[in-house]
Order: sequence, then structure tokens, then C-alpha cells
Amino acid sequence: MEIKTETLIHAAPEKVWAVLTDFDSYPAWNPFIRSVEGKPEVGSTLTVTIMQSGEKGTTFKPKVLTLKSAKELSWLGRLLLPNIFDGEHKFELIDNRNGTTTFRQSENFTGILVPFFKKQLENNTAKGFEGMNKKLKELAEKK
Repeated sequence: MEIKTETLIHAAPEKVWAVLTDFDSYPAWNPFIRSVEGKPEVGSTLTVTIMQSGEKGTTFKPKVLTLKSAKELSWLGRLLLPNIFDGEHKFELIDNRNGTTTFRQSENFTGILVPFFKKQLENNTAKGFEGMNKKLKELAEKK
């Protein structure tokens, strides 16, 4: 199961990337990913806390899979063991070559528990992505 959102940001990919990877500022602006601790380096483990509407925060420790400056950041989070409930979260910045960036946020969920959480993921997680995208757009366009 995949959730994918995107938004057009009137700023260069480098500006968007600067906001996206400034993890220390997340509590001040990000309504979905409330905090990220750790360094965005391939192979490193982060501590991420997300807040979905109407719920208390959930903390997990994903492993960074990709890091391409001003282009892509992805991580893999899982519940307990592989193939129970895994989520590969990806942020993509597409340079439109006209001073704008298409920001795409997606997550591919796999594992035996995914069908039991499908409705919640389609509703709350998608709304969380959209809320984050909107705030990222506002900040990147302001800088």
C-alpha cells in the first residue's frame, strides 16, 4: 500500500532541502513529523516522532536508505521484525528548472499488519503528509 502527496513550491530545491533537513526546527513548524533526532546519513538510525490528527505521538527508529542532497531522502521504519509492518518513507525534490520545486512525499507500507491499518493510513497519514507539505511550502517560499 502506498500513500503519495505532492506540492509545487516556488523555491529552488536547495532552499526546500535546507528547510527539510533542518531537523532541529521541526517542532516549531512541522505538524506531522514533530521531531527527528540523528544525522541524515545513509545507514544511520534516526529517532522520529510523528503526530497524526487526534492521536498521541508515535516514536520509531528508522534507518536512512538514501540521501541525495537537494533531491531525495528516504528511510525504512518497521514494527518489531521485518515484514510485520514496514514503511519506506521518501521525500523527493524535483527541480522544475524554472525556480520551482515539486516536493513529493510518499510511503510504501508492507507487512502482514498493513491491511488492519489501511483506513487509518489512508485518512490520518495522508492528512499528515498534506499538512507537512503545506508548511514546508510556506517556509521555503518565505526564505
